[in-house]
Amino acid sequence: MNQASQRAFLRPGKLILLLILGLITYLVALLIWIPAGWLWQQAAGYVALPPQVRVQAVSGTLWNGAAALRVQGRDVRADWQLGWPSGAGLPLDLSLETRSSRLQGEVLVGADGSVALDASGQVHVAEFEDLIRQSGGAMLDGDVIIDRLTVTWADNRLAQARGNGHWPGGLVTWPMGTGYQSASFPAMGAVLSQNPDGVTLAISQQGQQEPAAEADVLRSGLLRIRVYKRLIDLAGQPWSGAANPGDVVFRVEQPLLPGVRF
Repeated sequence: MNQASQRAFLRPGKLILLLILGLITYLVALLIWIPAGWLWQQAAGYVALPPQVRVQAVSGTLWNGAAALRVQGRDVRADWQLGWPSGAGLPLDLSLETRSSRLQGEVLVGADGSVALDASGQVHVAEFEDLIRQSGGAMLDGDVIIDRLTVTWADNRLAQARGNGHWPGGLVTWPMGTGYQSASFPAMGAVLSQNPDGVTLAISQQGQQEPAAEADVLRSGLLRIRVYKRLIDLAGQPWSGAANPGDVVFRVEQPLLPGVRF
C-alpha cells in the first residue's frame, strides 16, 4: 500500500511540476541576490548617460542597492529598493542624496517603458553656490523644500512635469554691477508646470497668485528668466520710471543644460 502511494505521488507530471517550481524559485532568488555591480558592468556599454553624469561605483543587489554618482562635479548617492511587479508596472523606492540635500520618492517603470517619479525633498541652496553664481542667479539663505514633484518620461520625451515647493524666507543676495546686493524676503512659494516647449517654474509670495518671477526650461536645454516689478517691490528696492507690479523689468536667456534635450 505504501509503495503504491509513493508511486502515485511520484508520477511524471508531479516530478515535472516540482522541477518547474524549483527552477522558478532559483531564478527569483538569483534576481534578488544578483550583485548590482556585476550587472552594471555588463550593461554600462549599452547605457547612454548625459555627459554631466558618471557612475563611479555600484554596490548591493539588484533588489536593494546603491550607486555613487558624479553629477555636474558633485557627489550624489543613489539608493533603491525594488518592489513586487504589478499590473501597473515595477515600483522602485528611490533616494538621491548629496552632502546636504535629499530627494526621495517612488519610481514606477511601466510595461511600455515609461518612467514616472513621485518625490519630495529639500535642497540646501548654499551647496550649489558655484553653479548659481556662474549663471548670475541669486543666493537664498537656508533650504528650499520640495513638497511634491511628479515627472513622467515616455516615448523618449518628457510627458508630464508638475510640482510645488516653498522657501521660508530670509536673506537673498544677488549680483549688482561689480558687487552684490542683499535684502530680506518674505516666505515664497514655487509651482512647476508643463508647457508645449518645456517646463515653467513660477515663483510668488506665499498666499499670492501673481508671480514675482518665472523661469522656463525649454526642451532644447535653454533657460529663460522673467523678473516682474513685483519682485523688486518685495526686495524693497527703488525702481526708476513708471512700472506696474506685473510688468517684466528683467529678462535673461542662456543655456542651462548644454547638449541635453527632453
